[in-house]
Amino acid sequence: MLTKLNWITLRVRNLDASIHFYHHLLGMLVQRRFESRGRQIAMLGLGLTGETLLELIEGSEQVLQPEAGISIGYEVADLDIAMERLAEMHIPLLRGPVQPNSRLRFIYIADPDGFEVQLAEHLE
Repeated sequence: MLTKLNWITLRVRNLDASIHFYHHLLGMLVQRRFESRGRQIAMLGLGLTGETLLELIEGSEQVLQPEAGISIGYEVADLDIAMERLAEMHIPLLRGPVQPNSRLRFIYIADPDGFEVQLAEHLE
């Protein structure tokens, strides 16, 4: 049956603003940018082999509203350094830091469309 999660799709209002957030601010790589059926699309990733990509599709309608409870989670090497960089870029924290156990800490921020992005550090 299933062997891999290929991508996660977000419909965004402004593709350039979303690319700025995910690429320029968070450091993701734009793997491809193209048009399909009149829609601008970008595929972003971390440059890892076999990774799950983030697909951004520009459109005036949002099928999934940000308050639907969906979040995208990414690993960071050091949550304190990530929070310092976010503060320097004037990106506010929505929640956190939260430490539900001794091995995990995380925060939430919002992308330009209000979708929650979780940044997590797994502790040893």
